[in-house]
Amino acid sequence: MLLRTIPSSGESLPAIGVGTWENFDVGPKAPERAALHDVLEALFAAGGRVIDSSPMYGKAESMVGVLLEEMPAAKPFLATKVWISGKREGLAQMERSLALMGGRLDLMQVHNLLDWRTHLATLQAWKADGRLRYIGITHYTPSAHTELESVMRAAPWDFVQLDYALEDRAAEARLLPLAAERGIAVIVNRPFGGGGLIRRLRKEPLPGWAAEAGCTSWAALLLKFILAHPAVTCVIPGTGDPRHMREILEAGAGALPDAALLKRFASLTDA
Repeated sequence: MLLRTIPSSGESLPAIGVGTWENFDVGPKAPERAALHDVLEALFAAGGRVIDSSPMYGKAESMVGVLLEEMPAAKPFLATKVWISGKREGLAQMERSLALMGGRLDLMQVHNLLDWRTHLATLQAWKADGRLRYIGITHYTPSAHTELESVMRAAPWDFVQLDYALEDRAAEARLLPLAAERGIAVIVNRPFGGGGLIRRLRKEPLPGWAAEAGCTSWAALLLKFILAHPAVTCVIPGTGDPRHMREILEAGAGALPDAALLKRFASLTDA
């Protein structure tokens, strides 16, 4: 598994993780549970560690906690978010997330920048007390990039989570360079954009040059494009399908595209 360095600490982090939106929003007796267990097993077996969740994702935090109880040897990097207004409300939500996910969290992020000034003090206090190792902020749409840029400059964040994909490259203009400048690790959400591009591409054969990138699936190829950017620390596609998880994990192995190969990716967005 490709490793990337967290600038604020020097810790190495596997470059492929998993997001839990929608797919992990199930109860402990749901028929999907076995598949989700296999998704996490595939992630860990390939050297991945990052699992990202949020109170916004329904039962996802709880499901992560339940599944990890069945995997005592796993050493996940657990990330979730605070998504509420108010200091007292935020503290209560963070305590609940901590309990649901097994009593240990690596990264707490302010979800979609909601009341971030209020939550920053709590996050910094938890980090100082050793209850968290890292703090961060998130958003998922280019329309929020101006505000996200401002918040990135306003405090010493360890992580920023943002949208970046072959069909959504707005972050290349300011946010990715700013993250590198300020030493902020980058987690990429929505790595397949709105999903339209990969749905279209899956109807077509892989180009011959995909082999040069070490890819045998469209999912891996599109993720390799993202990981080729040096400011990207980790990408967190969401899936509840073990087969899809294995396709995703392929992107974390082998060489990354060089400049010449990256030029070929532009042709994939042609309608």
